[in-house]
Amino acid sequence: MGEPVADADAMRLHELGYAQELRRRMSGFSNFAVSFTIISILSGCLTLYGYGMSTGGPMAIIWGWLIVGGLVTIIGLGMAEVCSSYPTAGGLYYWAARLSPRHGPAWSWFTGWFNLIGQVAVTAGIDFGCALFLNAWLEILTGFAATPAHTIELLAGILFLHGLLNTYGIRLVAFLSNLSVWWHILGVIIIVAVLIFVPTHHQPASFVFLSFKNFTGWGAVPYVFFLGLLNAQYTFTGYDASAHMSEETRSAAIAGPRGIVRSILVSLVAGWVLLLGVTFAIQNYSKELSSPTGVPPAQIFLDAVGVKMAVALLIIANVAQFYCGMCSVTANSRMIYAFSRDGAVPFSGFWHRINKRTRTPTNAVWFGAVGAFILSVPYLGSAVAYAAVTSIATIGLYAAYVTPVFLRLLRGKSFEPGPWHLGRWSKPVGIVATIWGGVIIVLFMLPAVSPVTFKTLNYTPIVFAIVLGGAALWWGVSARKWFTGPKVQGTPEELSAIERELEQLA
Repeated sequence: MGEPVADADAMRLHELGYAQELRRRMSGFSNFAVSFTIISILSGCLTLYGYGMSTGGPMAIIWGWLIVGGLVTIIGLGMAEVCSSYPTAGGLYYWAARLSPRHGPAWSWFTGWFNLIGQVAVTAGIDFGCALFLNAWLEILTGFAATPAHTIELLAGILFLHGLLNTYGIRLVAFLSNLSVWWHILGVIIIVAVLIFVPTHHQPASFVFLSFKNFTGWGAVPYVFFLGLLNAQYTFTGYDASAHMSEETRSAAIAGPRGIVRSILVSLVAGWVLLLGVTFAIQNYSKELSSPTGVPPAQIFLDAVGVKMAVALLIIANVAQFYCGMCSVTANSRMIYAFSRDGAVPFSGFWHRINKRTRTPTNAVWFGAVGAFILSVPYLGSAVAYAAVTSIATIGLYAAYVTPVFLRLLRGKSFEPGPWHLGRWSKPVGIVATIWGGVIIVLFMLPAVSPVTFKTLNYTPIVFAIVLGGAALWWGVSARKWFTGPKVQGTPEELSAIERELEQLA
């Protein structure tokens, strides 16, 4: 029963202009697992929890999660509908090219660059958070100080391991991404259960749901509350992985959209439970916010349940974060591979190259890993660098997420839906998604701390000015003359010949 499905997937990919270069071996569950793992509530919720404590406190953390989760679900629904129509690894930039009524190559070019910088930054943010947590429990156990230099050293090691896994252990990556779903769900249950039953003191409901805290230096309460939404908005990123993995997924036109939506909904419920558990367990707000470990949740665990249990909870979170970064490198590399396949990245031929043995884009793996490390280095001299990296990831990805949803809105009834579609709900979904996407882009460019100094500067606008300014200059000077959007690799016969050659070499 599997062969006709695989043939149908390959035929659809041929219709979109591409050969089946990547090996199609992922199930619908595996596709969902990658997106769910990259969202990783045990990564985003916990690694930015201290930021949330400063920018709005419990009120922004708890209610912000529900507000953002609802709006992200709407964006995910819009993306899923387009994914069903165009199930290809290029994802967002390919969709933009196909949906734009005019200037398709330009829409595709800039959507792709937003997606690329967002993908690299989200890998940086995930593995940076993993390094922070690892450094925290190493300090508790061994006294290995939680300094910026030590965190960057650990980050380099984690990225290197993720590069190796995605280069030589692709079967292990597939197994671990499936395992990660259950690790995350059971991990949340264990952490919340321990935080409910072990501490002798819990915060009252009035504190958890109504307490507002502001340690930003800004006086405007609404502004600080909106800044605090970064905690949730950053966590809800990476679910476009279901689209980028579609050329490796069976029944991709159904499995890809389902992977996007299900990963958001499961994360929405489980993440809220996790945040409630951690917030009720706060013992000493000011002490935990300024923890010497550099990770407020680590101090909350220590104060609430003691050293041994705290270390166990940190290990649960840290393993989940490791899985998350591993899958992020996987999805990141597929986007870089696809964008390079269409000639939009410098030295595209090198980044598009496929490992003949594993049928995976090995060079693109290291592009993403090294790029993530470079984005994180400013942490050595900047107190807000981690928040800036997460802002870059959030803005880059959501600009890329919303663009094809907006273009699909413009297409109206001329859009040809795939087997998974929204019907009459497509228009209101597109309108809400577009508006919220615009709010995100402006909001997380703004300074999070006052007064603004060199050490507290939100360098997100600087990074975007450099990368997208360079992309715009390249487009104006050269690329507009030769970049025509996603390339067709050949006729059906030529595509089949490419596939036969890869099978013989495997």
